[in-house]
Amino acid sequence: MSGGDGLRALEERIRRDLEILDYPRRSWVVPRRAGDGRAILDVLIIGAGQGGLSLAFGLLREKVDNLLVVDDSPPEREGPWRTFARMLTLRTPKHLIGPDWGIPSLTMRAWYEAVHGDGAWDRVGLIPKEAWADYLAWYRRLHGIPVRNHRRAGALRWRAEDACFEVPLAALDGGADETVLARKIVLATGIDGSGRWDVPPAVQALPRRLWAHTRDDIDFAALAGRRVAVLGAGASAFDNASVALEAGAAEVRLFFRRRELVRINPYRWAEFVGFLKHHGDLPDAWRWRFVRQLVVMGQLPPADTYARATAHAAFHLHPCTPWEDVQAVDGDRAVRLVTPRGAFETDFLILGTGFTTDLSLRPELAHLHGDIALWRDRYQPPPEEAHEDLGRHPYLGPSFELVEKVAGQAPWLSGIFNYTFGCLPSLGFGGASISGLKYSLPRLVAGLTRQLYADDVAQHFASLRGYDVTEF
Repeated sequence: MSGGDGLRALEERIRRDLEILDYPRRSWVVPRRAGDGRAILDVLIIGAGQGGLSLAFGLLREKVDNLLVVDDSPPEREGPWRTFARMLTLRTPKHLIGPDWGIPSLTMRAWYEAVHGDGAWDRVGLIPKEAWADYLAWYRRLHGIPVRNHRRAGALRWRAEDACFEVPLAALDGGADETVLARKIVLATGIDGSGRWDVPPAVQALPRRLWAHTRDDIDFAALAGRRVAVLGAGASAFDNASVALEAGAAEVRLFFRRRELVRINPYRWAEFVGFLKHHGDLPDAWRWRFVRQLVVMGQLPPADTYARATAHAAFHLHPCTPWEDVQAVDGDRAVRLVTPRGAFETDFLILGTGFTTDLSLRPELAHLHGDIALWRDRYQPPPEEAHEDLGRHPYLGPSFELVEKVAGQAPWLSGIFNYTFGCLPSLGFGGASISGLKYSLPRLVAGLTRQLYADDVAQHFASLRGYDVTEF
């Protein structure tokens, strides 16, 4: 059984499983309203990708149902899977779990077999990225997760008089802008959610039609017959090089600083219970040391990604060849690259230069970033272990909550949870990493419910004192 019948049978099984596991069932979070009568959300999740959706379902199971998820993308285009992710498959092993919350019927495998039939999963090596996107879209519909698309969150403000955050939401679909109030905020804004995508200043100075970041919407068809230069040696750089070649680029040259490509993936080493579950429990020195080592070892293009690009005769690798200068030439129709190994001319640049971590660049934190503790505020590594970018990462509490830089100055910051790649030194793999979901989601949900309960402890005690249901 597969297709529609298989999916309907699976959904019925899931409903049955969730009914069996539904304890305790009582609603418990104390409703709140602002002084002007407006309702206050218990949790606002900014970002409806894999992390935001999985978190929302986890909160709903804990009876935190006064929540909202917002995303600036159209429905089913949240996250990278149908936009700038240009690989053919996920890079993580197919057996990884997380959004399912330990419920077998809710796993990617169960969904895939229901859609494609018995034995289909066994024939899959790595999960096609479109299949992952389809699974997440189904997951959202199945659980009725409240998501408002085409909404971009602006700068958060703390409303002391109502003990909540005020969040402006800009409508990107022609609708009306609005402002919502929320007790707790979760930033589930992806891999660049603690900074922004990085482009060298010299490239930014070029006419915009001459370059794009791998994050951008690139017109690859327009690159047919043209020369393309890619900067970077990570998987995304190779993915974009491959797509350009498949679209008919005359040549693609990939430039990188290292003497040779990274051929060891330290992130595979990290996929065990000790690191995934307990990295955040280590002392600062060990947390810093482990994550710095992961970063220094670097990320490789997976074997299939490498093979996809190098299968083209028009693909050329240039190790030890950073760009020292870039200049528009030929009437701004081409670019001249100056490198230690000579000069090259090309028609278009693609930047696989990743992202930089800097909370001051995040629009959501425009009013708050100065009060947020960073790793450089809390830990000074030995000189041989210094790392500027890691020092700019937020120093998070045990449940992904922000920490105030100066004690007592902004205690309400603990009501904002950073579930982005910025959590890496503090808590390891989080919402921007599929491999981290299994252990990071329960930690995050527990932090949110802990705060919601503790904030209202007086009301809960009053409820207990007034409890008068007789049993005989």
